[in-house]
Amino acid sequence: MFDLDRWQEIFQTIGKNKLRTILAGFTIAFAILLFTLLFGIGNGLKHSFEKRFSNDAANSVYIRSGITTKPYKGLQSGRKIQFRNDDSKFINEKFEDEVQFFSPNVERYNVQAIYVGEHNNYTVRGVYPDYQPLESAEIKDGRFLSYLDLKRKAKVVAIGRLVEKDLFGNKNALGKNISLDGISYKVVGVFTDPGGDRDERFIYTPFSTAQGMYRINDELDQIGLTYNPSLKVDQAIAFSNLLQKMLKEKHNIDPRDQAAIRIQNYAEDAKNVQQLMFGLNIIILFIGIGTLIAGIIGISNIMVYIVKERTKEIGIRKALGATPGSIIGMIMMESIFITASAGYVGLLLGVFALKGIASTVEEYGILNPSVETYVVVGATIILIIAGTIAGYIPAKRAASIKPIVALNDE
Repeated sequence: MFDLDRWQEIFQTIGKNKLRTILAGFTIAFAILLFTLLFGIGNGLKHSFEKRFSNDAANSVYIRSGITTKPYKGLQSGRKIQFRNDDSKFINEKFEDEVQFFSPNVERYNVQAIYVGEHNNYTVRGVYPDYQPLESAEIKDGRFLSYLDLKRKAKVVAIGRLVEKDLFGNKNALGKNISLDGISYKVVGVFTDPGGDRDERFIYTPFSTAQGMYRINDELDQIGLTYNPSLKVDQAIAFSNLLQKMLKEKHNIDPRDQAAIRIQNYAEDAKNVQQLMFGLNIIILFIGIGTLIAGIIGISNIMVYIVKERTKEIGIRKALGATPGSIIGMIMMESIFITASAGYVGLLLGVFALKGIASTVEEYGILNPSVETYVVVGATIILIIAGTIAGYIPAKRAASIKPIVALNDE
């Protein structure tokens, strides 16, 4: 394998036959390039879905009220459904075993936050301490809200990382007081959120504080919860369907009315995404295999042509005493070298191409298109094996021809 004379001979042969070498290499490089691009874009789509569902816990359920679209029990359509504190109590009592974390929400938009001359507008959310795992928020400094804050209706806030950056620059916000629409709140924590910039510009305050400030008659805007993680996907979907049904009964809503109470269950979303991703993987795999087959056919045809073209050369080698084994070995080594080298070039071109188009395809919802190295290496190995087989069969046939017949070949 490491015979210097053999490798010198291979390079001399390649140098004398540049066109056929380029054709063989181009077939392999293009196949690996196309394979890399397809799998990279497919992975980019996967990353998009992963980011979409990284904002919240995978077992999150969000309940929002709307306006009725159907009359029911003598009540007209067009009624606005308003959740209140007794809805929170109702859910906790009826579904104690199914609920893991729970938080009603009150939201106030475009609240002006001021700290020593710096100011900006943010959304303020009044939440329970359980809201932290719902949003998958991680504390960067300090702490999140506590049940003691909730009980005392404390004027404290946990702010997103970008809120801290906007108002405090490079300073630490922990323990400082900020003004929200003219009312002073103490910063007890700074959090990060996998949902990105938008979620890191929220300000959280105790639910009791926000409700007392922004709502009357114990109104609330929406309810968030996580279900028991031991529930399977179908059980989780059945749980949210039953929850919706019971809330409709409580508020005298037609069971067929889909707009009055809306429930977003991430289990159902995850199930749909899994099915979509399975289909996407099948399509990518099918196209990838098709690309490899095209590459295998291409390299096989070229290797047959190469060996056929070298029949007279093989006859001369045999006349000079070369054994059939040495002839076959030389052709196979040349085939493996060309395939491996061209495959590596195709891999590099594919990786650079994916990096080059990353910012462009991001506009179309394809995030971080990339491909695992082992996938492309595996595809290259398949093509090397195919190239070896493609070179071996005609080389064995040519090596078995008598020298006088090979020398007379036209």
